[in-house]
Parts: sequence; structure tokens; C-alpha cells
Amino acid sequence: MSRQPEPTIFVIDDDEAVRDALSMMLRSAGRNVETFATAQEFIDRRGDARTGCIVLDVRMPGMSGLQLQEELLTRKASLPIVFVTGHGDVSMAVSTMKKGAIDFIEKPFNQADLKTLVDRLLIHARERAAAVERERMNAALLARLTTREQQVLERIVAGRLNKQIAADLGISIKTVEAHRANIMDKLEANTVADLMRVALRSVVPVET
Repeated sequence: MSRQPEPTIFVIDDDEAVRDALSMMLRSAGRNVETFATAQEFIDRRGDARTGCIVLDVRMPGMSGLQLQEELLTRKASLPIVFVTGHGDVSMAVSTMKKGAIDFIEKPFNQADLKTLVDRLLIHARERAAAVERERMNAALLARLTTREQQVLERIVAGRLNKQIAADLGISIKTVEAHRANIMDKLEANTVADLMRVALRSVVPVET
């Protein structure tokens, strides 16, 4: 697997003093940081970002933090978010976290506490980036299969025996065995467990 780029912390807050303080604090801890005064600025410049996390103010001119969260969900962006606000309440916190926010902290906040939260977000960011890379690699491997091999693989995942697969597809057991061998080779699987790890991430089992 290729080495993942170092995650970036995107600080989005219309308060310049808050942006500067957060940027200084996080950079002093050796983190990559980019700051934005508005949610729209982030969308315009870094809306396609996939590696990192967001420290996001809730109430800002124009697009709010909550609206940005909705936009990122629409774009299927997986950047973990911690919301920072001086106007939060419990119902807002519950709403943002149900939609995928990792945490919610109110101003004035303790910088050490926020740093701990950001470190936790970066762990999530790395895990998500690794998962995306695994999915990309699996998709590339599965794209090597012929249509018939895909049909055989779907039935292997469904737990069908060779003779059942042969009956399903109207082919001989020897042909099924040949397809299985080709599938193992193309998916770079040394064991059935390796095969299942690739297949179960991307293949929907057929009805039995």
C-alpha cells in the first residue's frame, strides 16, 4: 500500500484571532494547518480534500458550519469534524454528531483539550484514508476479473460449493475450479481468507 500523505487540519472560523490562535497552537505541535475565514472559501479552495480533519465554527457569515457539514456529506467527503461554537446547545451537538461530527466543543475552550480532540480526529482521518486506499486497491484487483469470473466469485462469497456453482452457471466443475484458480491469481490471494478479504469489501453475495 502506498504511503498516505500527512493529514492537514483545516481550521474554518470567521474570527481571525481564533484562526491565528488555533493555527499557532497546532503548528507548534508539528501539525499541517490551513485556515479559512468562511466555509465557502474552504469549498472553493479545498472542497476536494480527502485527507485530514476540520475544526469548524458553527456560526459564520454566509454558509454556516452546519451547512458546510451538509455540503460535505453531499460530496461524500469523509473528513472528520469537530465543531467549535460560542452558541451551541445540546440538540445542535446531537444533530451534528448524528451526521458524522466527531465532537463538539464550546468557546471559550481549553487549547489542550482541543488539541487532544484534534489528535483523535487525525487518528480517524488516517484510518479513513487507509480504508479508502484499500477500497481503491480492491476495486483495481476486481476490475481484472472477467464477467464469468465475477459470477463465480459472487457465488464463492455466498458460500456455494463448486458443484452448486457449476449447476448455477451451467458449466462443469473443472471449469469452476479453473475460474477459482484464475480468481485467486488475479486478486493476488494466497489463501481463501485473502480472497474473502478482497471480495467482501466490494461484492454483494447472490441470493441462494
